[in-house]
Order: sequence, then C-alpha cells, then structure tokens
Amino acid sequence: MSHDQASYLELLARGAAAEAYDRPALLARADGAGAETLAALEHAKRLALRVRAELAERRRREAELSALFETAHDLAGLRDLDAVLRAIVQRARSLLGTEVAYLCLNDPAAGDTYMRVTDGSVSARFQQLRLGMGEGLGGLVAQTARPYVTDSYFDDPRFQHTRAIDSGVRDEGLVAILGVPLMLGSQVIGVLFAADRRARVFEREQIALLGSFAAHAAVAIDTANLLGETRSALAELEKANEIIKEHSAVIERASDVHDRLTELVLRGGGVNDVASALSEVLDGTVEFAGPGSSSVTALELTGTDGRAKCHDEVWGVAVSAGGELLGALVLRGHPELDPVDQRTLERAAMVTSLLLLARRSAGEAEQRVRGELLDDLLDAPDRDPRLLRERAVRLGADLDAPHVVLAARIDGPAPDTTERETADRRRLWSAASHLAATGQGLAATRDGGTVLLLPLAPGDTAAGLARRTAAQLGGALREPVTIGASAVVESPAGRPGAIAEAYAEARRCLDALRLLGRSGDGAAAQDLGFLGLLLADTRDIEGFVHRTIGDVVDYDRRRGTDLVRTLGAYFACGMSPVRTKDALHVHVNTVAQRLERVGRLLGPDWQSPARALEIQLALRLHAMAAAVVR
Repeated sequence: MSHDQASYLELLARGAAAEAYDRPALLARADGAGAETLAALEHAKRLALRVRAELAERRRREAELSALFETAHDLAGLRDLDAVLRAIVQRARSLLGTEVAYLCLNDPAAGDTYMRVTDGSVSARFQQLRLGMGEGLGGLVAQTARPYVTDSYFDDPRFQHTRAIDSGVRDEGLVAILGVPLMLGSQVIGVLFAADRRARVFEREQIALLGSFAAHAAVAIDTANLLGETRSALAELEKANEIIKEHSAVIERASDVHDRLTELVLRGGGVNDVASALSEVLDGTVEFAGPGSSSVTALELTGTDGRAKCHDEVWGVAVSAGGELLGALVLRGHPELDPVDQRTLERAAMVTSLLLLARRSAGEAEQRVRGELLDDLLDAPDRDPRLLRERAVRLGADLDAPHVVLAARIDGPAPDTTERETADRRRLWSAASHLAATGQGLAATRDGGTVLLLPLAPGDTAAGLARRTAAQLGGALREPVTIGASAVVESPAGRPGAIAEAYAEARRCLDALRLLGRSGDGAAAQDLGFLGLLLADTRDIEGFVHRTIGDVVDYDRRRGTDLVRTLGAYFACGMSPVRTKDALHVHVNTVAQRLERVGRLLGPDWQSPARALEIQLALRLHAMAAAVVR
C-alpha cells in the first residue's frame, strides 16, 4: 500500500468530511503521478467513501436502537404517562432532525382528534388544534392506518384541507410533515408526527423509525389504561373489606357515645370535649372546624340540614342554628360509616350547636366593644394613640403590628324586603365579628357592609388575607361574600388617620371586584393587574412591570439578548411567528427559539387573552420608562 493510499485510512480514522477525500489524488496529480497511480488512488477513494458511509449508517442505527431501548426502559417502569409520551416525541424529533414533533390522540366522546404532546412548537393556536375525523394529513393516516408524508403541505391535494387546520399549520410555519399511525391491534388511536418549517424529503428509514416510536407510544397508553383499571378494582376491594371489619362494633359505639354526650352536657363540657369523645367512640379523629376553616370548604357542605356527608373519605356534618352555619364536626380516619354511626355524628352536631350558642351570648358584648374601637379609628383619627393602644390590649389586639383593612359585602341574590337586607347585614357582621375576635382583629358595620381590621402574619400578603377571609365568611353564611383589601397599614396606633384612607382604598377594590363579576372573591389592588394601578393610593407602575415581564427584561440584561423587542413584534404581528420574522428580519427558527425561551420565563399560559393583555401593557410602560431615562 502506497503512502497516498494509506492517507485514506488516516482520513477514515479521524472522521474527515467527504470533501477531504479528493485531496490525495489532487496532490498526486500535482506531483506528476502516472495514470496507473491515479487510477489506484481513485479506486482507494471510492472504497474509503463506501466504508465511511457504512460507518455513518452504523452510527445512525446505533443511535436509533439506543433511543428505542431507552423508550422500552421507560415503559418498563411506567409511572407517568405524560412523561413517557413527552420522551418519545422528544427522541423522535432529535433522531429525525426535525424542528417540530407532536402526537395526537382520538377522542371518541367528542368524535375528533386533539393535540396531546408537542415538542418544538411555538404557536398557541397550533398547540390547541382539534381535528375532525378524516381531516388533514392526520385524518388520512387514521383512515388508512398507513404512514403518509408530504414535502409541501399546502400543495398536497391527497387529504382534506380545512380552514382551522391550515391556519394552525401556517401559524406554526410547517412545510414538510410525516405522520404515522398509533395502533392498538387493528384500531388507530392517534397519530405521531415529525415536521419541518422547510421542504425536505423523509427517507424510508426515518419513516420506519417514527413508526417504531409510535408503536411504543401505543403500548404506553394501553399499559396506563390497564394500570388505572387495576388500581380502581383494588380500591373497591379494600373498601368492602373495611365495611365487613367495622360493622360488628357499630351498635356498641352508638350506645357509648350517647352516654358520654349526656354526661358532657350535664357537667358543662365544651366543643373540644365533644370532639374528643367522638374520636374514641367512632375510632377516628374528630375535630370541630369553624366557619372559616379549610375543612369546611373541602367538605362542600350543601346545607344546614344536619345530615352527615362524605367528601374524599372525610365525613362531616354541619353545626348550625337558625339557618346560620356555625362550623362543622369533621371525622377523618374512618372513610365508611354505617347509618347508626352517621346518626351518632349528627346528634353530636346538635349538642355542639347548643354549646356554641351559649358561648356566643357571652361574646356579643365583646364584639360590640371591638366595633366601637374600629369606629373610633375610622371616624376620630385625632384620638390619643395611647388610649387606643390600651383599649386594643384589653381586646387582645396589637395596633402597633402591621394590619390590613378589609371591606366586605354579601353578593348573593338581591333581598326582596328591607327586613331581609337588614338581616343579611346583621348575619355578615356577626360572622365577621367572630372571625375578628378569633384573629385578634376588629370588625364594625359600615356603608351597607362590614369593615374588618385584621393583623397581617409574617410572610402573608393583603391579597392572600382577602381571599381567605372571603372563603371563611362565605362558608359561614352559605352565600358569596366579596372582600376588597387595602395596602398594609404598618402601625394603626401610630397613624390612626391611615385607617380611613385604607378603608377608602378597600372600598374601591371591592367595587372593582363586583364590576368585574368576581363575586365571592377577595383581592387587593396589586392582585388586579393594571386595574390595580388605578385603584391603589400609590401608582406602583415599576412594580407592575416587574411582576409582569421582569424575568424577560432581566434575561435580556444578563445575556444581551433581544427577547423584549421580539415579544413586542410578536404581539404587533397578531401573534404570528411567520409575520414576526419578517418584521424583525430574522429566520422563523430564530423567532421560534426566542418565543420558546419567553414561554419558559413567563409560564405556559403567557399567550392566554388575560395574560397577553397585561404583558402588552407592561411592554408599553417599560418602553415609556426607558424613553424617559434616555
């Protein structure tokens, strides 16, 4: 073997490009080599290129087999169906070298096909497509149960084009598409796609590879369905076994609890004593949940009829008097109750309501005192701070700690009589006063509703306190209660005049919630997006911009990227990546990559109508602020 021929082995060893294999013959010709030598070099070149192609093909097959092995391994330890399908789509996109890959599944109930998993897609319209049966390239694949490929989607007449599908494909910028069926036996359950935003030809090996991934996806779906059915069957068997074990002791427990409750009432026991006795008799954990407790909300008690109800294996019965919900007795650790045990729980609720009514009569006087102190803070801000502090200390309140003013109003059906309206206000004040007393706060009636002054816990926010209070009061009254919150008042005793200003802000926030149709909700000005800029006493424009697009601005500042300008152009071009790339004079892949980064920074719902509106306003405010600085 000559030195020149040996050079081809060196090129193979270091994986040189195909163009490099012309060099030995060119050098030999330049050195005046004879025809026989040149012919030998040409023959060696052809052999070397053939070996190089076979090595490349072997590496490609090894990568494909490795990906298929990893997919099979994922199926063997299947825990999360969505995670497995995402892995399949991502590997298919990577190995076929396409810009987008996606998987659609049939929905027999709706009679159409929907997007289940996408990878590389940037168009919200495309990701939300639903296709009628037989429509588009996917419909052709589903009808024939065979793979189909098109190198120019919009010029292909073999399948039915529709406006909705074509608009989604055009918005994503796709041109070449390959689709293969997902089969369970002889039934097509969906289609796996690989697509590019430019014309290309899919080779036979690539079609076969995508078909292999589709087979794995079908197995994953079938396995997940079988696992779900098995789990359901096991759960039903366990419940039946529990009923058999516990039924024999029901009658004895009912007699025991009757004796214990009678003894509790005679010796003046309290609500916690009732719960403790029930815990022992019913062999579970019983607690009394007040009207604002999350336990009452979770139980979804539908009335005050005193009947025990079960929700998520937790039993509860309303504790009520005169149509007012005072709380609930909640039983955990005993998911199955027979009728005798249910009646035991209901009788304990009646005893609890009597005990609570007795306690309430003693607390009404304290509630009136709390209301008078809050009235003074609102109407007489020039009172001596020292006297205000002393009055608050006697009530267990700390007016030197941060507080929030809340304006509350019932937003149920309009009362048909003045007496009913007055009764609703009284019920709201009663529930709010109880909540304020248990939370070291104050409450008073005002302007047809109720005003509360509640302390703010460390790490909490005014908006969070408003939402919890709305849920608590709404649960107690069984009607929607809307809450508007002020900004935090750092020290009410130090600045009594700030309470009246905060109440005015809370009222504005309450009115805004009602106009927005958010009855039964709670919020502060900062919780209402750009509308909060108009409601708050301070216009925190910089804070609004930072909360809305701060992550994108910071990313541009750190990396020297151009995501903010791309985002502005994307909205200006009707959220179309194809038109955006013309406006920015970049390739559509560049736009897709930037928008994919924006989605990771702002969250998956950044293109929803409400988020998009706030993002566009934040972009304008950011641009105005930058112009002022310049």
